[in-house]
Amino acid sequence: MLAPQVEIMLVAALAGAACALPGAFLLLRRMVLIGDAISHSILLGIVAAFLIVRDLRSPLLLLGAAGAGVLTVGLVDALLRSGRLKEDAAIGLVFPAMFSLGVVLIARGAGSIHLDLDAVLLGELAFAPFDRLTWGGWDLGPRGAWVMGTLLSLQVVFVLAFYKELQLAAFDPDLAQVFGFRPAGLHYAWMALTSLTVVAAFDVAGVVLVVAMLVAPSATAYLLTDRLGRMLLGSIGLGVAMAMGGYGLAHAFDVSIAGAMATTGGLLFALAWIGGPRHGWIARRRLAAQRRWRLAQQLLAVHLLSHEGTPAEAEECALAHLPTHLRWKPGFTAAVIRRAEEAGWVIREGECLRLTEAGRQAAREALVEGEWVFLLR
Repeated sequence: MLAPQVEIMLVAALAGAACALPGAFLLLRRMVLIGDAISHSILLGIVAAFLIVRDLRSPLLLLGAAGAGVLTVGLVDALLRSGRLKEDAAIGLVFPAMFSLGVVLIARGAGSIHLDLDAVLLGELAFAPFDRLTWGGWDLGPRGAWVMGTLLSLQVVFVLAFYKELQLAAFDPDLAQVFGFRPAGLHYAWMALTSLTVVAAFDVAGVVLVVAMLVAPSATAYLLTDRLGRMLLGSIGLGVAMAMGGYGLAHAFDVSIAGAMATTGGLLFALAWIGGPRHGWIARRRLAAQRRWRLAQQLLAVHLLSHEGTPAEAEECALAHLPTHLRWKPGFTAAVIRRAEEAGWVIREGECLRLTEAGRQAAREALVEGEWVFLLR
């Protein structure tokens, strides 16, 4: 039997990985808010199933919740196909209506059921070790770990079996339809599995953490790679890191475990947004600066090429007059000339600047591309 702290981290890690994998496909299809919608609308399915079976431990409640999740997706898709509403508006119409209907049904037919708002919103992973799964007198560990592990395994099998179809449907549903992949059926099958995952994670971790686990790992992985396979693996890894790091943060500061895990997910995303190798803020700033310097060098080369062999060449190519002709500051002009010399585009001949053959070629390419028209100061 594992220590309670280890079991809590195990349940959280499996929940993070199980939520991150479908979250990646939701992100690619621009449907991340559907996870939040499902986590609210499942209340209607739970209450409807309870009113039928009158047993809070019945597995039909899980099926009812999953059915409500699929119904949410279907209604949102129906509104989107009308062409009159965008995704945010469609989701904003569907899930409040379903959630409200669930609340009404509780008030009318299940008023004796007690709902702990703290547990519903934030969850309580600390109680996960107390909900045990036993078989034949053997203690098999936390029930949440088995449930989330099973769902994660089903997701992995589904992705491996339909990887190409899921990839094509995520990036180009119309082309998938042309190829006969039936993206609608695949989409609803995947969303049914996603709904089951959200329901199970909702029971373990609460709404706030489930939404964070759906969005944060996949969004972070999206900033770190441009390949779907790496994004999926990265999402799973980041979901586990979010759970483990959040538990450490909660233990260190004695705060809510679910809240600390959601905060950790936000911190991981912030780090990727700032320091991502290709799409991070620093990388984008560096790329923009490199592009600006290159465009300035191209403009310098075009200026020199346009006056090559003309009577005004000596005047236009004089080092002392270049800032005036190009309308640049002297310091910026000197920096551009230095970079152009390092690139082998220009050479100094006395007080004039001359193009090399490489510089002429660069100027001609810039004229063809049209990039030199940007006015740089």
